[in-house]
Amino acid sequence: MAGVFDPRLVAEVRLSMISGVGPRTRANLLASFHTPEAVLNAGGDELSRVDGVGPKLASKILAAGQLDAEGELALAEERGISVLLSDEPAYPRLLREIHDPPAVLYAKGALLAKDQMAVAIVGSRHATRYGLQQAERLATGLARAGVTVVSGLARGIDAAAHRGAIAGGGRTLAVLAGGLLRIYPPEHKTLAEDVAANGCLLSEAPPGMPPMSGAFPQRNRVISGLSLGVVVVEAADRSGALITTCHASEQGREAFAVPGPVDSRLSRGCHNLLKDGAKLVADVDDILEELGPLVEAVPSEDGGQLRSVQELNLNELEQRVLQAIEATPTEVDAVVAKSGAAVHRVLATLSVLEMRRLIRRVSGTLVARI
Repeated sequence: MAGVFDPRLVAEVRLSMISGVGPRTRANLLASFHTPEAVLNAGGDELSRVDGVGPKLASKILAAGQLDAEGELALAEERGISVLLSDEPAYPRLLREIHDPPAVLYAKGALLAKDQMAVAIVGSRHATRYGLQQAERLATGLARAGVTVVSGLARGIDAAAHRGAIAGGGRTLAVLAGGLLRIYPPEHKTLAEDVAANGCLLSEAPPGMPPMSGAFPQRNRVISGLSLGVVVVEAADRSGALITTCHASEQGREAFAVPGPVDSRLSRGCHNLLKDGAKLVADVDDILEELGPLVEAVPSEDGGQLRSVQELNLNELEQRVLQAIEATPTEVDAVVAKSGAAVHRVLATLSVLEMRRLIRRVSGTLVARI
């Protein structure tokens, strides 16, 4: 039996379940009626006067009371799925800033402050071995640099990106077109569990809703909306990955593309993106250098002092070594002494900090904070 839920939450979920009420139509409805409850209680004539609401959609809204929003919420609660509204603190900040964010977001796993430093990797479902290798390599490198990898859990490039991020010991977010209890493709059920354990599964569809064909392009705006930039690895001329880059452009996100063989059909989309001004990606440094100015301070998970996004990803040893380095050139021997760590561990940690753009090498024996 469904539990007792906040009336506003129930109304938001019920409104989101109406076929034909997308983010823009919802915005028009709220501009007229101000609250989801008022939308659901409005009369047919009132609804039909709203831009984008014809007689058929008005009829669906009038019949929305038959939709079991409480049942979906109870199912989510039972299966450990969080339900986030767009004005709640836990809702991803970057996603909230786009012009058409999902009103309701279902999440399984954990969303962390460090996920604000995220990059999407997308591409063909029919990827070649070359494409799969590049996607996994880039995702692993981003993960090791403390960047969260976002993708769509699809076959091909998406799956390689999620696996690469997990292999790199990092975090990854997967945005689904259907409900979180209707994993698609079904053979990615284990991968979905791995993503939830190392990041989060996300969807704007209620948990039990199967993926509909029209939902895939719509979910692409969420993939780009969660990210600072989108990397395309293999895409044909009309690939869905290119839709994601269109959303990225509209949202003010960076666009990246990995070049491929000039005679490969799956390279055409990437090469066209490069002609249109996307940044060429040969290795992970190309992404990190471009995103450097976009990195900003975010709160630590415990609500304490502000730290940079990269610093949130540092382990205890990396923190100690970083704190031992000044903005002015610092001798490596002084870093060893101040951090109290063994020389070989300090040297290895310096390489990690340099890769994460937190320090720079001045000479063979001198380092400085950036």
